[in-house]
Amino acid sequence: MMRESLTVALVLAALTGVVPSEQIAAQSAKDAAGTWTPSKTAWGDPDLQGIWNNATSTPLERPGRFADKPVLSDEEAFALAEEARRQRDSAPRPGDPGTYNAFWSDSDRSIVTARTSLIIDPPDGRIPALTPQARRREMARAEVRHGRGPADSHEDRNRWERCLARGLPMAPGPYNNTYRIFQVPGSVVILMEMIHDVRVIPLDGRPHGPLRRWLGDSRGRWEGNTLVVETVNFADKLDGNPHLPSHRGAMFQHSGSGETLRLVERFTRVSADTIDYEFTMDDPQTFTRPWTALVPMARTDDQLYEYACHEGNYGLANILTGARADDAAGMRNLGGGSWTAGRSEAR
Repeated sequence: MMRESLTVALVLAALTGVVPSEQIAAQSAKDAAGTWTPSKTAWGDPDLQGIWNNATSTPLERPGRFADKPVLSDEEAFALAEEARRQRDSAPRPGDPGTYNAFWSDSDRSIVTARTSLIIDPPDGRIPALTPQARRREMARAEVRHGRGPADSHEDRNRWERCLARGLPMAPGPYNNTYRIFQVPGSVVILMEMIHDVRVIPLDGRPHGPLRRWLGDSRGRWEGNTLVVETVNFADKLDGNPHLPSHRGAMFQHSGSGETLRLVERFTRVSADTIDYEFTMDDPQTFTRPWTALVPMARTDDQLYEYACHEGNYGLANILTGARADDAAGMRNLGGGSWTAGRSEAR
């Protein structure tokens, strides 16, 4: 795999001349393997503890204009990062009362890599094609949503809006990309800033449990200095991450894939300030082949504050109220598209 393409990574803050030392990511595992020795916990496990942020300007999938260019020059990499920053700070669309901009994003700590995609396998940097079964599933979902609208009930909204879970893998989004890793003998614990999930990962070799969960059922083991985590038994009511690219890029966890999804994550500390986080998605009901992404995580001295998702959050209630108003008017036009006229039962 293309670990060499991580090369030297700098935070986006370098564009303004401000580069906090704790946010400078180190070289890749391949480059650093012979020059840095990871520290150990008191009981002898590799030490991954600390607060880490995986915000990055590198897209999940390789843009078409870089189809034959997996690695950029330093100048091209920073130009791409600046382009991403400008897009985040663009003005709202006509009629939109406002939206997120660069103020809300993690752009001041985004890691700039020389790679043109986080995906390192397949070599083209793209999510593999969907299986025929997955395409039929997506068509059925689209028909249901078109017929009943995108907000008949709270169950029509994604898990982010409902404050249920960020979901896995730990892919970067525009904000709240901070994780705190704790270790105790026999377990690794990961506190996720977004929607305040806590992952408790046993290392004692116990078998996977039978219950399906939003974050699946995780078991970990050490392979040298790498923590390998295998997660199965995801809930079967999963949806795409709304902060990731639409269509294929958002299909980490779509309805039905929880039954066969197997996620393998690898955490390797390659310097005092950097963890290489690699994940492989293997879901034969959704993708025609497994695929792998590599995401750098930079150490930070910032504090991780509570993300109180429901506290003062009127979004979900307002979305459903607006949908009922559309119903009363005989037209649905919520969620970015025109929907069939008609009246639905209020939930």
